[in-house]
Amino acid sequence: MTNPLTQEQVSSFEENGFLFVENALSPDQLSALNTDFGEWVEESRQHSSAYGETIDGRARFDLEPGHCAETPAVRRISSPVEISDTYLEAMRNNRALDAVAQLFGPNIKFINSKVNSKLPGTATEVKYHQDFLFETHSNDNLMTVLYFMDDVTMENGPLEVVPGTHKGLLYEHWHGGVFTGAITQELEDELRPKAVHCTGPAGSACLMHTRLVHGSNPNNSSDPRTLFIISYGAEDAHSLITNHIPSIYDGEVVRGVATNRVRATQFEMAIPEYPKEASFFNQQARLKA
Repeated sequence: MTNPLTQEQVSSFEENGFLFVENALSPDQLSALNTDFGEWVEESRQHSSAYGETIDGRARFDLEPGHCAETPAVRRISSPVEISDTYLEAMRNNRALDAVAQLFGPNIKFINSKVNSKLPGTATEVKYHQDFLFETHSNDNLMTVLYFMDDVTMENGPLEVVPGTHKGLLYEHWHGGVFTGAITQELEDELRPKAVHCTGPAGSACLMHTRLVHGSNPNNSSDPRTLFIISYGAEDAHSLITNHIPSIYDGEVVRGVATNRVRATQFEMAIPEYPKEASFFNQQARLKA
């Protein structure tokens, strides 16, 4: 494997906690992923509520409120690698994964995957949060990789990241005894002026440290914005909680080898609530309530 990143890119990631990678997916991979997703959207027209089933019994396909046959609004597909050979192959082999191995490797494992979509006219937004608060491990060498299945623009709800926050605090995601899956609105308002928008052509990817504060706004355009999102981790980072998007492939070593070792770093945080519904969007809705 050839390291895809320059030293300048490595230094930028270490400083900012995120990195944009061009051509993370091949044109054939991108086309095949979009074909499968298009079929799932068509299938969703037959349903009026979350449907399908993951290995823990929750719905696999989560629908935005207002979804209907005429205006489908699939907002989350949990663990698509279990129902699509195309998604499984892309998870195991892509340029962004090589970059993860360069940054956190050489031994890298798969943790979980999902598709988050903002179809035109849908109101889906993601409040500011940190992924580590959902998938706590013995150390924080975890990477969220967001693969752009569509061109991501300023108008269709791009990812917003707050540079450098991966070096700071683990912020509370419990408020008033309720797990909201988000930081407070006051803190979000404070951090938002510092945020950077991650835009780029389909096939690109954004690599994001698990502690980085991030979120996104609704899609206000006529263009879709769909992301294939994969969590990878250092092989010696061991989960301290139940995987919130369980998969039969959880823990598969996708680069390097299994070492049978554990590495621990010091941190303190409240244990997250295991989601009872199809996705964390309903947890975040509690923050508004």
